[in-house]
Amino acid sequence: MEAPLHPDFPPAPSTPRGGQPAFWVGPRHLAGDDGHLYDTVADTLSGLGWTSLTIVHGRHEPDEAAEDRQVLRSTVLHISPDALRWAQWSLADEPFHLGDQPIAWQISARTDTSSPLASWSSYFTTDVPGEAVADFLVALDARDQPVVPLAGPELVLDAVAAHGWLRDIDEPHAAATDPTFTSHISLGEVPPLIQDADPRALTTEADEAGLAGWQAWAEPSLGAPCLWAASFGGSVPHDLVAAFAASLSSTAPVLRRVLPEATRERLLRAPA
Repeated sequence: MEAPLHPDFPPAPSTPRGGQPAFWVGPRHLAGDDGHLYDTVADTLSGLGWTSLTIVHGRHEPDEAAEDRQVLRSTVLHISPDALRWAQWSLADEPFHLGDQPIAWQISARTDTSSPLASWSSYFTTDVPGEAVADFLVALDARDQPVVPLAGPELVLDAVAAHGWLRDIDEPHAAATDPTFTSHISLGEVPPLIQDADPRALTTEADEAGLAGWQAWAEPSLGAPCLWAASFGGSVPHDLVAAFAASLSSTAPVLRRVLPEATRERLLRAPA
């Protein structure tokens, strides 16, 4: 069901000169990324003082003009000042998929700079609201030790319950959903290829449950493709997942020009 935030406003005002109309929309978890997931997150990282590096892979022949260079792929990597945490925009690198959606951001952290390996990683597909990814990164940046756990999993469920989400009847301590049963967050076995430094993730037998991590996703209708998905390795501290969950479930409207087709009819909106 769609209803304007203010009934006196038309649901689709004419496009202003020079661009698409802007709307304040909600709920946030169905609002998509506005087609600016990279910019939203990169601007946040720039404000935090993270350094960005662009790695270009391709073939360059001698005396070849720059415009003729064959670029195979490029990676944009953002690194924190202490080099203990980093965020990689991987959409240009033919990423693997999560919930049938391509992973756009991979965010990782490590214990110290002596090891090149991440202690944990988290993954966000396209159409995850950029505000939620940005708030996750702000919480990560504020931590002195990005790997040490500071709280239990209950903190994540408390964060969404505070915004009206419902705990799962069968798993009240491990899962919750929004009141329309469209978006979900759950603590359970992580999908294949989700990287984690905990060795138990690599030694699980076929008949054993793997290391538990948080998963979140939006499924506009039963059996339909996911609008977005997010996955957190089992070693991601729960308080960081809670920061993401609190932002994702926030009732504050967000500014959007591009509305997801799959959830357009579910969004409350008012012209900005």
